[in-house]
Amino acid sequence: MSKRKMILKSSSAFALLASGLVLSQPAGAQEVAAEEDKLVSDTIIVTATRRNETVQDVPLNIAALGEAQIEEQGLAELSDVLAYVPGINIVDRGGRQGNPIIVRGLNADPIGSGDGNNDGGGTVATYLGEIPLFVDLKLNDMQRVEVLLGPQGTLYGAGTLGGAIRYIPNRPDFDDEFLSVRADTYQYSEADSLSHDVGFTFNMPIADNFAVRGSLDVSNDSGYMDAPFIVQTIGASNPDPDFTDPADVAANLNPQTDVNSEETISGRLAARWQPVEWLDANLTYYYQESDIGGRSTSAARSTVVPAGKYDVASRVEEPNTITNELFALEVIADLGFAELTSATGKSKFADDGQRDQTNLLISLEYSYETFPTFTAFTHEVGETDTFNQEIRLVSQTDGPFNWIVGGFYNKQDAYAFSAEFTPGYADFAGFDRSDNLEYFSQSRTELVESAFFGEIGYDLTERLSVTVGGRYYDYELKSFSAVDFPLFDPDFVAPTIDEIGSATTELSQADDGFLYKFNVSYDISDDIMIYGTVSEGYRIGDSNGIGQCDVYDPEASQGACALAPGQQYGPNPDDIALFDEREYGPDQTTNYELGLKSAWLDGDLTLNGALYFVEWTDPQLSSATVNASIPITINAQGAESLGTELSGDWRVSDAFRVRGSYSYTQSELTSDVPSLIRTITPPGFGSAFEDGKAGDRLPGSPEHQFSVFGSYGVELSGGRDLAFNLGYAWQSDVLTRTGARGSSLTLDSFGVANASAVYDAGPWSATLYVNNLLDEYVETGAVSTSLSNQIVLGSSVRSFGTHIAPPRAIGLRFKWDIG
Repeated sequence: MSKRKMILKSSSAFALLASGLVLSQPAGAQEVAAEEDKLVSDTIIVTATRRNETVQDVPLNIAALGEAQIEEQGLAELSDVLAYVPGINIVDRGGRQGNPIIVRGLNADPIGSGDGNNDGGGTVATYLGEIPLFVDLKLNDMQRVEVLLGPQGTLYGAGTLGGAIRYIPNRPDFDDEFLSVRADTYQYSEADSLSHDVGFTFNMPIADNFAVRGSLDVSNDSGYMDAPFIVQTIGASNPDPDFTDPADVAANLNPQTDVNSEETISGRLAARWQPVEWLDANLTYYYQESDIGGRSTSAARSTVVPAGKYDVASRVEEPNTITNELFALEVIADLGFAELTSATGKSKFADDGQRDQTNLLISLEYSYETFPTFTAFTHEVGETDTFNQEIRLVSQTDGPFNWIVGGFYNKQDAYAFSAEFTPGYADFAGFDRSDNLEYFSQSRTELVESAFFGEIGYDLTERLSVTVGGRYYDYELKSFSAVDFPLFDPDFVAPTIDEIGSATTELSQADDGFLYKFNVSYDISDDIMIYGTVSEGYRIGDSNGIGQCDVYDPEASQGACALAPGQQYGPNPDDIALFDEREYGPDQTTNYELGLKSAWLDGDLTLNGALYFVEWTDPQLSSATVNASIPITINAQGAESLGTELSGDWRVSDAFRVRGSYSYTQSELTSDVPSLIRTITPPGFGSAFEDGKAGDRLPGSPEHQFSVFGSYGVELSGGRDLAFNLGYAWQSDVLTRTGARGSSLTLDSFGVANASAVYDAGPWSATLYVNNLLDEYVETGAVSTSLSNQIVLGSSVRSFGTHIAPPRAIGLRFKWDIG
């Protein structure tokens, strides 16, 4: 089916749905008071438009899960939430690598690669309260999670290319003193030991206008992946023994189980003060630290090592520690004509990890493979310090006009190093390097952003409203990067992370511009609204963090470096770089959307839907450097995405409720991209590049997704309740590289079912649950391709693998409210 026919078919179907809803709307006005009484327990108030409104009143495509739903479905983290939101997909790669978030198919990166833990994939902005901060936060004591689909460039900062996600925690309460404790224990079908979580939340009024609230949770997830190929001694043990000889294997390898464990401590302490009736101040400290044992990447598809479905191919341990901290001060002043909000945030992100680097070095064919017991690892450390400030005024006066005006400032300083060690190789090759440091890269970026934004709304009639908005932005990015080869320089001393943090930046880029939004909504009745939106989103550029190549010298190797535009890299004068490998520029989206929101059966049934078309200009895509094929980001010409999103919620009876969603997404390149996809030309690892073609489907997002969740409750004697819950989320196949090119793997469709039974005795409750009820083996991403499965002089390259979602877990969860 052609794209034009598909758009017309989708538009016609959506128009038919809207017409049917309009023609079949119930006669007569509803009794508002009766409806409010019925909905008061499960109506979710959101603040996505910076005003308190219900989801049904907001003329945007927004999903929200409140505290009751989070607890009902046992949602522990963001990936659990997004499985039940249409139009958004999270690539579950486990805690070691971070999980990219893809909205409406806006992605062109290979979905298994990279160790990004601090950006969520870059196309989605996440907010913790009022502060923009990416963190895969545990969902304890969360009032709600809001998911805004589509570009949100007017009211939210850079990074809302595809949407925004907002964690809204519970604030301290002046009237309620309580302590709530919780505990959870569970076991995976592939794990050797139990996992457990314990935590508590308290609220304590100190005075009529002052209260504190806090929570603390400690979780210990056992993991479920095994590592049978860990070497006994790095650089001395043979990582590729005779796998058919148990004695040879035992002499060289030290198998380990459940290596992708995750121990997390997360907490929050908040103080709220209301010195006068019109002023409300909240000071909050957030902390989350995760110690992750290793990857969730299976080598079962490998042809060079005898691995099972839940085996990783690593030769060394690959732990990572990720820490997030945030101090946030939010002050709200009711000025009568408007509400003034000041949001100040100071945050710190840090990670410290180790990874197996053997595959890359062997595939470079620089003679590392001649060392019979060659094994390499990399120590990576990074820190990011961020300061945010936003001030805005939101009108509160009655009348047809409403408005928002504000300013935003963000300053970020990020610095990191990567130290590569090759134990034993220096002596073997005749180098003077006792610490075995073979490669060292360092980078620092300084980012300063500012913006002024505003929106004006006008009610043309009681049912017809128009909103226009704009955001002027400006940013400057400065960066520094350097690469050293200590094997050739015995006097080299690696700088500390603090020294890198004070390095002088050299490369810079800057940009400014204007984003706009236009929205019109029409209330067909008190229960049916249609809306149309045109909005823009934006994402800044950045440095690739690689040192620039020296002037081309036919007598010398260029090594691992990045080319400047027009720089020569080969013997022929035509061998020049066509683009800047050192950095990449910003990209932008424009979204056209038509939506409908409706309520039926006296509010017992809600049906919402949206059609959209997104233009993606200068998309940031993954590529690789000419020298050493180091992964980098480049800008392409364009891409687009179109689709539909549907959701519904039906209270069938007082005892039975069903929620569901469906989305269709088609995202593709709109122009050719030269040398987009790096591939391999066996035998050996000579690099080749395959062009991306206009019409190529983008990776990382399924074309079809649906989810359904049902809950049935039974009232028992003595005020006790029993509830049975069942959820199922399914998605169609997913490409791991653009256009399925470069011998990439296409991931199969899958569906995951979760079930639980909840016994609620009032002050305490117990939940018996089973996640991944059918124990589905789920591959969520792929690293490299099968072409990398080669053996060079007895050394195996094992980089090809797939990320594996958790297997079946059976658990028991308790909650007890004290006082």
